[in-house]
Amino acid sequence: MKDKSLSSDAITFLGTGGARVMIATQILASGGLWLKLGGIEILVDPGPGCIIQSTKRKLIADKLSAIILSHRHLDHSADINIMVEAMTRGGFKHHGWLFAPADALGSEPVIFSYLKGYLDGIEVLQEGKSYSIGNVSFTTPIRHIHPVETYGMVFTTAEHTFSYIADTRYFDGLCHSYSGELLIINVVFLEPRPPIDHLSVPDAKHIITELKPKIAILTHFGMTMWRARPWEIAQRLSEETGVRVIAARDGMRFDLSQLDNTPN
Repeated sequence: MKDKSLSSDAITFLGTGGARVMIATQILASGGLWLKLGGIEILVDPGPGCIIQSTKRKLIADKLSAIILSHRHLDHSADINIMVEAMTRGGFKHHGWLFAPADALGSEPVIFSYLKGYLDGIEVLQEGKSYSIGNVSFTTPIRHIHPVETYGMVFTTAEHTFSYIADTRYFDGLCHSYSGELLIINVVFLEPRPPIDHLSVPDAKHIITELKPKIAILTHFGMTMWRARPWEIAQRLSEETGVRVIAARDGMRFDLSQLDNTPN
């Protein structure tokens, strides 16, 4: 019989706030995503407060195998240094990988130089590349349109495939690049606000309609989204798209086994 502790794939939302004002006020937390996939633990986008949000939920940093940054902006990377310290027990347990775009590691790196030696290694994310972390693989299918180098991810495990669409403005390539039973989308705005490069609710509706995942989860809310009650927006999108849409909550744990019980 399978050990459920190893087979239970889950995503914990360590924060659902996005963009400058929300991050500064911490009305919603901003700790990123903690993935448990087939016994492998991965942290994605450790924004401000990640160390607090993760320890509060008894998620143990030195169990992490990797940290992935979609891009260098503070709401996605501010806690990278403390999380590398915690993952490696202050350098006494050298292990783990960091995956990040080149401009997060270049002339103004987000990670302190002394911490790099605590890791097994650092891999630079590039468009169209594939990466492996134990028995989990992920791809960065397309570079997003955002002020800094930014990538979303498509994760594949033995049992599931799911996508994370990180910060970007809408472009048609998004609907051609992401796949899987589950779609996690960063939706900062209630309505489009050009020329700011973030997705809005109409963008999310179009993406969900085109990709037709089993379940879509909205997260990374700005103030306009929060004031509009994202749980009500999710309910409306469910009715309009025919896809079950969920508004993430701070601390929410989504068990991927839910996908097995959701019809196509």
